[in-house]
This record gives sequence, structure tokens and C-alpha cells, in this order.
Amino acid sequence: MVLLSALLTFAVADVTATTARRIDDGLPTAVPAAVGMSAERMLTIDRIVKRGVTAGGYPGASVVVGRKGYAVFSRGFGTLDWRNGSAAVSPDETVYDLASLTKVVATTTSIMILYDQGKVELDTPISRYLPEFTGGHRDAVTISHLLTHRAGLPAGLELWRKYNSAAAAREAVLAAPVRNVPGKVYEYSDLGPMLLAFIVEAVSGEPFADFASTRIFQPLGMNKTGFRPAANMVSRIAPTEVSPPRGYPLRGEVHDENAYRLGGVAGHAGLFSTAADLSVFAQMLLQGGQYGDVRLVSDSTVARFTRRTAGRRALGWDTCEGEGGCGKYLTSRAYGHTGYTGTSLWLDPDHDMFVILLSNRVHAPKARRAATVIMDVRHDLADAAVLAIMDDPVGVRAMPVAFRADKQVNWNTPLRSARRPVRRKK
Repeated sequence: MVLLSALLTFAVADVTATTARRIDDGLPTAVPAAVGMSAERMLTIDRIVKRGVTAGGYPGASVVVGRKGYAVFSRGFGTLDWRNGSAAVSPDETVYDLASLTKVVATTTSIMILYDQGKVELDTPISRYLPEFTGGHRDAVTISHLLTHRAGLPAGLELWRKYNSAAAAREAVLAAPVRNVPGKVYEYSDLGPMLLAFIVEAVSGEPFADFASTRIFQPLGMNKTGFRPAANMVSRIAPTEVSPPRGYPLRGEVHDENAYRLGGVAGHAGLFSTAADLSVFAQMLLQGGQYGDVRLVSDSTVARFTRRTAGRRALGWDTCEGEGGCGKYLTSRAYGHTGYTGTSLWLDPDHDMFVILLSNRVHAPKARRAATVIMDVRHDLADAAVLAIMDDPVGVRAMPVAFRADKQVNWNTPLRSARRPVRRKK
């Protein structure tokens, strides 16, 4: 009770105070009341994320909730790994493997920049940029098809099993089969973002990692974001797999095996970042492509790429339909993405809000079903953030009696198996 009282006192002490920060140090901060939110309700986030830790779903996590240009909740939970004495997680300092958030933060944004510059067209066959990608249905595949996972490509290829070099893996991606008529069938595929990264390189004449760094991360001051982290960063990187196919524990090396085979830089995975860095990226999008004096892309480009385009998919982004980690209360214009390692980013223009969760749920989880834990925590986090809004035109929503993280359905209890019918003796 003393801790709860202290947290509430800190949160509501000054409803107008903000703390200025440098552009390379995350967003400026504000107390919840200054942006129309309840500090008391936001304490629900603490309970939700901590339950995931204590249930063994992940050793630690970073959370940042932003609204109206400020970070109103920025907190680290747990530790980098399960060892006694492991460093505490910090949203400013702890670096996580973003997994599929790479698809939107690096790859989609790079395509947005080139589109904004008139260097790529969304509905032109990609063979214009990648002449090797021709033949059959491949000739009809466009950038839009790749961005919406409707190119007819398979979900993936086991590059790490079949090829011994990045060059050979790249050739295999360029030779990937297109099994369905482009535009007709949705299949979530890692191959699409891989090809998009190749397009960025072909059009810009730069390595993909360099383009993303110089055109996105450096201008925004995201100095802890990038591919293939330097050795001096390893101490603050959250580890991932303990026993991967590579045969050694992973820390500071991309978790995804196909991204590793492509050299650690790929369009679908390989990016590392902090929650604080991603908060600046998220705010840039909410502000129509601009942060401070830096304009990355035009507001019309942001609008085009983030609106629902095919099914529930936007261009590169997913949109919210009550699942996928976006909860029940984000609006129909909300967009975001998740990552296999336990990461997620959701933005809602109507609420002028974003929600970031970074974790390493693939690191030797103690929970029976860590994937269920992170799914429920993502869902609850988005809900708790919206439920903390006090100035919503629809009114203040009632808080539920219990969140998913309180119920912990199928987190650790054995799943019930179907009972075999009892045979009666004749």
C-alpha cells in the first residue's frame, strides 16, 4: 500500500509538469493528467506486465505509452534474463531483438521514403527493380502485393537449413515460387519483406542497413537502433534463444535463423532497439511523418501506408480487429505490428496514442505457454492504456473486474485432453 500511494502521489503531483529531453533521448515526459489520462488507472499496466514476469512468460519487459506528444508511462519490468543479479530492464537502455517489428520500423518506412521521393511505385511489377524476379506469376507481383502479404509467396523458406552463405540465401529468395495469383490470396510471408529490402538496396544503391540508419534512425536520434549491434552494446541487450540451431545462446545476434543466414540484416527481422527509441519513431508517425524539425515522409504518405488496404492489412502494417495484441478499445484507424520474440507496437491516431511493449519471451520461458502469456499481456496493455483516457468523446469506460493477465487462462495449467469414451461391459 505504501508503494501504491507513493506511485499515485508522484503521478498526480503536478498535472502540468513536463520534462524536456534531447531528441536522441526519447520523448519528453508528462504526467498522465496533463494529457487527459488517469494515473491511478495506468497503474493497472504495472500489474498486467508484472503478472507476465511472475508467471514465467518472460524475464523482463519495457513499456512506453505515449499520448499527445509525450511519454506518460515509461517503465522497465524484471531483468534482462533469469539469472540472479541480472541487470534490471530500462526502457531507455535495454536493447531488444525486435523480430518482425523490423518489417514496419525499417522495411516499410524505407519503402515509404522511396515512394515519397518518387523512386518506387506501389503498383508496378517488382521486376522493374529486381530483374531476376521474373517468370510466370512473378511478373505480376507489385510492391503493394508484398506489403499486404498478397504476392502469392509461401510463408517462408528454410534458408538456414539449405544454404551456407548470405549470397546463396539471397538467390533463393529471388527464386522463390509464386504459387497463387498475386492479389488473390492472403498469406503472411517473410519473403515479401526480404524482397522489399532488396528493392531498397537496388533503388538507393546502398546496403539496406545503411539506408535505414542514415534515412530513419539517425535523423530521429534513434541512436540505440540498428542491425548487428556492436560488441560494446551486448551487456545491455536482452538475450533470446538459449539453445538455437546455431548451437550457442543468442545475445546481440538476431534470433531469426533466416535473417541470420542473410547476414543478420533482412527485411523481415534483424533490427534491435529500445522502447525509448521506438517512442520517437511512433510519435513521428502520429505527427504525419515529422518529429521536431525532421520530416521523414509526407503526411499523405503516412496516411496511405497506414490505412486498411487489403483485408485487415495496411501497407506493411496490420490494423486492429480486437486481436493481434491491440486489445478491444483501439479505434478502427489504429495500426501496428507484433514480433515473435515478444514485441509489439500499436498506434491510434484517433486517440493520439501509441503503446510499445518489448520483451524476450523466447528466452528460456518458465511458463508452459509463453506465447499465450505475451498475447494476453499485449491485449491487456492496449486495453489498460485506452481505459486510462479521461477525455475520450465516447466517455470514460468502465474498468473490467479482471483482465486476461488476472485470469491467466492456459498460461501454466495443463490443457485438458479430450476424454475417451468409457466402454461399458456387456
